[in-house]
Amino acid sequence: MKLLSIDYIPGADIEVLGVVKGTVVQSKNIGRDFMAGMKTLVGGEIVGYTEMLIEARQIATKRMVDEAEELGADAVIGLRYGSSQVMDTAAEVLAYGTAVKIIGKK
Repeated sequence: MKLLSIDYIPGADIEVLGVVKGTVVQSKNIGRDFMAGMKTLVGGEIVGYTEMLIEARQIATKRMVDEAEELGADAVIGLRYGSSQVMDTAAEVLAYGTAVKIIGKK
């Protein structure tokens, strides 16, 4: 499955199948919260949160790809990510784009 942030596939004619998305709500854990609080005292990257968000993006992307495959897509174009805080201890990560089928070459 090709994943592209651009809105076309260079050199290909495509058929648009529809919008696809994948979402996950990931929560922080007490250990990460404690370590994050300690890290804010000295500054720098909060590795536990970085790892949590990387994992959340991977899960959201996989769910989006699964939805695209169900439509028979060859690629997702216009790939975007979004995130929002759901509550103090949880964040949503959303992956979305347009599922397309490659129907020929230009």
